[in-house]
Amino acid sequence: MKHLNSIIVFSILWTSNGATEKPNILFILADDLGFSDLGCYGGEIETPHLDALAKNGLRYTQFYNTGRCWPSRAALLTGYYPHEIHRDKLPGVKGGNRGTRQSWAKLLPEYLQPHGYRSYHSGKWHIDGKVLDGGFDRSYNTANQGNFFSSNGVLVDDLPLKTQEDESNFYVTTATADHAIDCLQDHAANYADQPFFHYLAFIAPHFPLHALPEDIEKYRYRYLGGWDQLRKERFAKQKRLGILNTTLSELEPKVGPPYYFEKDLHKLGPEEVYHPFPYDNLGEEQKRFQATKMAIHAAMIDRMDVEIGRVIDQLKQMGAFENTIICFASDNGASAEIMVRSGGHDPSAPPGSAASYLCLGPGFSSASNTPFRRHKTWVHEGGTATPFIVHWSKGIKARGELRRTPGHVIDFVPTIMDIIGAKAPTSSKAKSIPPMAGESLAPSFQKDVAIDRNLLWWMHDGHRAVRVDNWKLVADEGEAWELYDLKNDRAESVDLSKSQPEKAKALERVWERQLQAMIDTVSKSD
Repeated sequence: MKHLNSIIVFSILWTSNGATEKPNILFILADDLGFSDLGCYGGEIETPHLDALAKNGLRYTQFYNTGRCWPSRAALLTGYYPHEIHRDKLPGVKGGNRGTRQSWAKLLPEYLQPHGYRSYHSGKWHIDGKVLDGGFDRSYNTANQGNFFSSNGVLVDDLPLKTQEDESNFYVTTATADHAIDCLQDHAANYADQPFFHYLAFIAPHFPLHALPEDIEKYRYRYLGGWDQLRKERFAKQKRLGILNTTLSELEPKVGPPYYFEKDLHKLGPEEVYHPFPYDNLGEEQKRFQATKMAIHAAMIDRMDVEIGRVIDQLKQMGAFENTIICFASDNGASAEIMVRSGGHDPSAPPGSAASYLCLGPGFSSASNTPFRRHKTWVHEGGTATPFIVHWSKGIKARGELRRTPGHVIDFVPTIMDIIGAKAPTSSKAKSIPPMAGESLAPSFQKDVAIDRNLLWWMHDGHRAVRVDNWKLVADEGEAWELYDLKNDRAESVDLSKSQPEKAKALERVWERQLQAMIDTVSKSD
């Protein structure tokens, strides 16, 4: 009934706005972007185009991903927890980075096709299977993620792209937007009578930290004050913006990268810092090195916003902007990882250039995830909280409003299907198909209402968590459960597991029931 009601609401809304056609859809996904990295979420990085979408749309303050890249992408495009579809691990069940979805676990384009949609993909994939097999009509798959300055490894419509001899002007963030714009121009020229879905998945600001020199220069001296100061600045701005009601978490100097690569530390040299120690404890060379890394991270985000602006301009030129649902999120929190892969790292190369291979690391990752604890791969708020912007001129009356209802990337597919009136099949080859884990966020587009759901659940790399209402139970791999009241403590600073053991035990039972339910779902549906 709630889905029917939202369909009626949007049908009336479209008619009143003179827009009876189905909306276009653009989902923009960043990679390893922290909760506070955008200007409209407290950051100092210049993101005017995303900020404008937020100013004329909605910002969700309690939106989540899975804490890691490939599980989030699977959840985003299917509406299921990745564990249910072999895209993350369950005890005794095959799954993970190389897991293959069941045949019934369709991607969104396959649900959209019967409703006349064409679908396009530009950027990172990291989902099992070929892109076009998932219902997309065109694709630019940036499969080589180790060098932002080379098209080597790119797949166009699932076929290898011939690399140009001269790639001096190539930068993958720009190339990704170029493809998106080309798809949109072709759509306007040849398929203007059909709605479209475009999945625009930038690699930025994932490591290696590669950015254009002019973009780096813009931020070169901005971060010499260090991560302690930056966290305070961002938190103060978040409070002014009304985004959060919490304290600022304490820095965790004992929490380094999630995976330890000792050999890579020697390659990176003595300026690399493996733990987020108080910034004033660092030597001057270390401070400059760390500040430069953050400058490159900022430059990558700045450039991504510039390219998003070009895509938005194209939507406006083709008359599609007003009736396009534009969403923006990150696949996980900022990354504390430190490693050297792909072409290796040349210490003599300018930081941010193709020959360098640097990672943000835990110090400035903590600042990017302000005010939260932990990082990518963990399921504390720092690993799983993401900005979520929704802009839709013809479908959302609100302008610049906050939405505090909890949401998750599993909600995207159910939301879109709810709005356009699509329904997922309930059976396939004599087997029942489990209902999607996600819920439609459509009711919250008009007012800040709670979404009717039982819980939100996480498990990755042994880390685990569950959220019921404003209570969250969370634990690191092999560690005891911690209990937090997120209504007043999103920073997860005051562990209540000892003072409220019955609440902790009750949530633990909820987490375990959900785990078993997922195991049962997989065993019955495979």
